[in-house]
Amino acid sequence: MKLVATALLALSLHTPAAQAEVKTTDITFTTQDGQKLGGRVFEPAEPAGKRPGLVLLHGSGGGNSWRDLQAEADAFARQGLVVLAPDKRSAGYSTTRRDYYALADDALAAFAVLKKHPSVGRAGLWGISEGGWVAPIAANRSQSVDFLVTVGGPGLSPLRTQSWNAANKLDRAGIKGSLRSSYARTFHRLAADAGLFASAYHDPAPELRRIKQPLLALWGAEDNQVPPAESAERFRANIPAGLTVKFFAGAGHSLHQGSGTLTPGYADAVGSWVREVAAGKVPAAVDEPLPAQPRSVDTPPSAWWESWQLQIGVMVLLLLAYLAYTIRPLGQGSWAARLVAITGSLSLVAFAYTLVSMLMSSTSRGVQAGPLLMGRPLSWLAAQLFAAVAAVAALTCLTQWRAASFRVRLTAVAGLVFIPWGVYWGLLVP
Repeated sequence: MKLVATALLALSLHTPAAQAEVKTTDITFTTQDGQKLGGRVFEPAEPAGKRPGLVLLHGSGGGNSWRDLQAEADAFARQGLVVLAPDKRSAGYSTTRRDYYALADDALAAFAVLKKHPSVGRAGLWGISEGGWVAPIAANRSQSVDFLVTVGGPGLSPLRTQSWNAANKLDRAGIKGSLRSSYARTFHRLAADAGLFASAYHDPAPELRRIKQPLLALWGAEDNQVPPAESAERFRANIPAGLTVKFFAGAGHSLHQGSGTLTPGYADAVGSWVREVAAGKVPAAVDEPLPAQPRSVDTPPSAWWESWQLQIGVMVLLLLAYLAYTIRPLGQGSWAARLVAITGSLSLVAFAYTLVSMLMSSTSRGVQAGPLLMGRPLSWLAAQLFAAVAAVAALTCLTQWRAASFRVRLTAVAGLVFIPWGVYWGLLVP
């Protein structure tokens, strides 16, 4: 009995924080540009002198509430930490406009509030997903940040990460063929070049190289939003020292099992690591093997001929040229030119419909592509079929060139321009 009692006592002394009751306090803070944001502090109810502090940084989305981070804040407080879950700005943040450096300043404004808490000793930042880009920037701007924790932190640019994410959604939907690359890479890059994807080419590497604080980097091995293996490779290649990497088998991007339920061992890993670092003991790095993942594809800025202005311009001019010929009364002119005009127009409409509808239906869970045939949405198959007919008909028009009218020649030229454009967008590729 004495041995059992001793063991139980030792266990309780080793993990006292795990059983801690939590109390909360609401706070407000002001950003550098004058926005007033709220938040809530979570801490163990029982006084115990100075405790490690942790400010939580949101993933993507504007105007996120501190409540979105409540599960983590409560779990970390039960690990003996004083945790601030702040609100996230909405002004100045959108799909087309966001500034990671402004978000880092917001994080430091919240951090300053936490540091004034009478129970907080050494303190750091925790960032999930997009917060994994923001936290290193904030840490490099303040000597008061003692450590960092990232969850699903991206080691690649936002555009490359999103392109990989989109490709995974198509894979889960069962989509195959040229649409996978056209949507996930070409279409997303065009949107970025058009200014519809904020901070698309932000490179996290320079900020990672400047980090001097210990950093705990966590990923779910089954993360399909941020490439876990490649991100870990980038972290290891760029962070000078003090990096601890851990993967959770079977876990996804947020390390949640469901609404409000964290992956087993996640809170314990954060709590034990933070307590050690706050006590001045940086844990030895463990070189965990990388999980298997599909490799991402680089998304460099477009060449001049890939520019969104030229791509959209070509599409509009083709459509106008086709429509100009279709208004000719039936029975007049070249049947081949009419076929080019009709099928080319239908291909362009089906092409645009497919890409836009997939983008609009895309959520964190996946993408709605409608019924599939041979791994292709029906609208995409229609676009490809019409494109093939238009290409053959355009080549046929060349045989009528000498005797053709100006309108037939114009339609034939439009059809010939359509061929390389269609190849680029995957309409003439399986």
